[in-house]
Amino acid sequence: MGALFPEYRPSWEGEDHQALRAHAREFFAKEMTPNQEKWAEQHYVDRETWRKTAAAGLVGVDMPEEYGGQGGDAAMEMLVADELCLAKDTAFGYGVGSTITPHYIVEYGTEEQKKTWLPAIGSGEKIAAVAMTEPGAGSDLKGVRTTAKRDGDSYVINGSKTFITNGGSADTVVVVAKTDAEAGHKGISLFVVDAESEGYSVGRVLDKIGRRGADTAELFFNDLRVPAENLIGEEEGQGFYQLMKQLPRERLSIAVDSVGMAEAAILDTIAYTKERGAFGQTIFDFQNTKFELADCKSKVLAARTMADLGVQMLLDGTLDAATASMMKLHCTEVLGEVTDRCLQLFGGYGYMMEYPIAQMYAAARVARIYGGANEIMKELISRGL
Repeated sequence: MGALFPEYRPSWEGEDHQALRAHAREFFAKEMTPNQEKWAEQHYVDRETWRKTAAAGLVGVDMPEEYGGQGGDAAMEMLVADELCLAKDTAFGYGVGSTITPHYIVEYGTEEQKKTWLPAIGSGEKIAAVAMTEPGAGSDLKGVRTTAKRDGDSYVINGSKTFITNGGSADTVVVVAKTDAEAGHKGISLFVVDAESEGYSVGRVLDKIGRRGADTAELFFNDLRVPAENLIGEEEGQGFYQLMKQLPRERLSIAVDSVGMAEAAILDTIAYTKERGAFGQTIFDFQNTKFELADCKSKVLAARTMADLGVQMLLDGTLDAATASMMKLHCTEVLGEVTDRCLQLFGGYGYMMEYPIAQMYAAARVARIYGGANEIMKELISRGL
């Protein structure tokens, strides 16, 4: 594992996982860590970064090889995401472009859809996104108003989406739409949309308080016509079921990301406090500093073991919605607390965006919102009490 827990090994991490972790760590230190300021200024990650990451074998890690993936297991995908956060990245839309979106096609797409759409994602030539959230429908997916009406051999999609990660640069977008507006959640379907299609447009790249290097954008569909074969699966009305089956994976990935970023924050703070002096000693020498970091480290180890249990459950096929919600809830709350406490130890410098701790602090806040707000996580958990 990392420098914070050098002796720790989750039960699922074998030699292949360890080799991949070392490779990902080296790659991200070179390609991600130095570019955070540049990406924050331009509000997007360079497309070449996706191609480089894919060429390094780090995109679509658990996608089948026959569809352009690496053929690894789900734990390998998760540990790559973990290493990305340990590299103090707050910009690269890996979680959406690799961990989440392609799996809607892998799990529910037809053979032809898999062959058509997945290889370009796996090679980094196409950037992927999933368009769920709307101005009036966030965690409540049943409130989606975007419609997809059958017209001969096509569907005509009308509506809008917001807060879409990778939205400004995405080439391939899984769109959530209502094929039957009167059927409630049973009327939801998923479509693969080519961003070059007529009627598809990108609105603003949104100005966020954190993760400023990520191109989170608005999307608009105005009589967007897509071929009927772009419906994911064999029939209409399966979208809500498909979303509910994949959301535990998404929420676990957020938990994993949160643990990685929290660990990175502690490592950064240990290094800073050992160098910074005050009153004739280093900041680290003060008992308060040591106690704060000791408490943070303990909380992160507990969160890490929880997230690693989730990875094992994902591998075993036993990860359920309530358990994934617990992991997302707990790990994101730990991330928020840890980055706040670590920033305090930087003093005034912690408030400056040139310091990674400030970037991580700002980036951490949205983890309690996206993938389903933590209030919704509590609701889902409470249903099983």
